Amino acid sequence: MANASRMTSFQRREQLLDVGRSLFASKGFEAVSVEEIAASAKVSKPIVYEHFGGKEGLYAVVVDREMRSLNNALTSALADLDAHPRQLVERTALALLTYIEENADGFQVLVRDSPSTDPAGSFSSLLGDVSSRVETILNDSFKRLHMPSKGVPYYAQMLVGMTVFTGQYWANRRKISKEQLAAHIVNLAWYGLSRLEAKPTLRYEGAKARKALKGKPAQDQSGEGQNQPAASDLYDAEGTSEAGSDQA
Repeated sequence: MANASRMTSFQRREQLLDVGRSLFASKGFEAVSVEEIAASAKVSKPIVYEHFGGKEGLYAVVVDREMRSLNNALTSALADLDAHPRQLVERTALALLTYIEENADGFQVLVRDSPSTDPAGSFSSLLGDVSSRVETILNDSFKRLHMPSKGVPYYAQMLVGMTVFTGQYWANRRKISKEQLAAHIVNLAWYGLSRLEAKPTLRYEGAKARKALKGKPAQDQSGEGQNQPAASDLYDAEGTSEAGSDQA
């Protein structure tokens, strides 16, 4: 405990935040005690209470810092609405993966089950804000291309969810670089967006599809041609085989 006097109040606070972040990341909020935090920091329990009022206060500050850091990164990535849409997808994927790479413990704290706190400050609320920004971008593009906008909120959620959960998987299995993973995310997201149908239907499992296929010979049940042709590209896909490549 003699070590406690060697740090300024600010330094001690930062040390406790580092210790708490690491413990919350590895064990989760419920499994961590004030005793463990104090022991890991080599201070007495009253020091923890003095700075944060308890485990809940320490956790709240850790989460707030990580939320701000991630929010700033994602907001910056989506800020330039004049950028090519694919560039925004690339920037956003890289922003999230860079945050995960540089703040591994912080990301684990955010994605773990949290205690009952203010939902406005939760990780899910942050993702909701990001989805809203993505929705705005998609809405503009859908309107420009005369695509129905009813599905836009769902596409925004899909894009954000796909990126976040893939990043979470990568955080524990880093067998490829963040740029390689970002390229894979963009590959699926971009070329999926570039081939959206205006009115998508289930080809095999929907009620209409089953009715249409009923009684047809097996060789006629491939379902090919059942769907309408793809609508105009949401964004022209890249590639030399397609005219007007990579035009927004």
